[in-house]
Amino acid sequence: MKSESRSAAGKRVLAFALALGLAVLMSQHAQAQTFSVVHAFTGGSDGGSPLSGFTIDGQGNLYGTASYGGTTEYGVVFKLNKKGVETVLHDFIGGTDGANPEGSLVRDAAGRLYGTTFAGGASNAGTVFEVTRYGKETVLYSFAGGTDGANPIAGLTRDKAGNLYGTTTAGGANGNGTVFELSNKGGVWTEQVLYSFGTDGDGATPVAGVTLHKGDLYGTTSAGGSAGYGTVFQLTKSQSGWAETVIYNFQMQSDGGIPYAGLTFDRAGNLYGAATEGGNGSDAGGTIFELAPSNGGWTFTVLYSLPGWGISGTFRDLYLDASGNIYATTHCDGTYESGTVYELTLSNGTWTYNSLYVFTGGSDGQYSFSNLVFDKQGNLFGTTNVAGANGFGVIFEITP
Repeated sequence: MKSESRSAAGKRVLAFALALGLAVLMSQHAQAQTFSVVHAFTGGSDGGSPLSGFTIDGQGNLYGTASYGGTTEYGVVFKLNKKGVETVLHDFIGGTDGANPEGSLVRDAAGRLYGTTFAGGASNAGTVFEVTRYGKETVLYSFAGGTDGANPIAGLTRDKAGNLYGTTTAGGANGNGTVFELSNKGGVWTEQVLYSFGTDGDGATPVAGVTLHKGDLYGTTSAGGSAGYGTVFQLTKSQSGWAETVIYNFQMQSDGGIPYAGLTFDRAGNLYGAATEGGNGSDAGGTIFELAPSNGGWTFTVLYSLPGWGISGTFRDLYLDASGNIYATTHCDGTYESGTVYELTLSNGTWTYNSLYVFTGGSDGQYSFSNLVFDKQGNLFGTTNVAGANGFGVIFEITP
């Protein structure tokens, strides 16, 4: 494959951001958060333009992907240690090894990392890959771009048996994306499409991955459903295969619409997620919602309607701490229309919004499509897609 130019790659990343809906000046929370840039991507060998956040190991090392940069500008898998030193574990060359990873990684007990690339592979329709802690990459599956799916954006979910579950935004029997499983039998990885979207209002174009809970898979679609603004779905396994149930159809009213983020369970079995648009008010920037099990069904509740405009909302999965507080980022709302990091806390039945940081679009970064992780000391880490000292995004830390 021919190497993509920096400008072309930048336009591709910007096009992705638009398709998804689309000097540091501190903005401190009342509890005195401290914001710092841990790493500013150069767009060179260290990577650039990350579109997701991290997984973290027991020593506090962060592992992530950058959708751009590397020696051939097709992205990297990297490690960031506690001292803020970045190491590139794999440099995608844009051929059969994959190109442009856009999702987060999942890590097994042996330290192996699993993820997806949007493009590259045998048919340039994306891959599922494994990278060892020593940096050896193996392509577990190359999407053919047909009924097996194409162009995964999200990361993967791994069960106790080591099977991997994910979504593709395109391909499948109806061309509207899939949910798939990869299983390892005798050292050979085999893909099985569990569900193809695109019929009878079932949803279309899943951008987020899936969440595994009590043997069932849960996720969102960014389009389709009864009103065309996306769905929350459940896949249940039976002897005859996997059956889909639409749990909720977004109406693009006060409930929001076009969810790009995935779902998170709390200990009580309630589901939490985010819609990137809609909500209350003329300048609504999406919603944070809960789905609670109720009499064999689910009850949908908007917990908070985010400020902002259009596509300014939350793009990646929410983080729930042990106390039930919610943490997330936004794309382009805030004082400088460059995104925010925020917390939602519950008290006496009311959710309160706390701003942890407001990006300025300068050396602190701009446009966060990141999930967030905490280390053992309670420090919060994420990424921005662009800006920073070199214009290719940053890794940031917020210390309470």
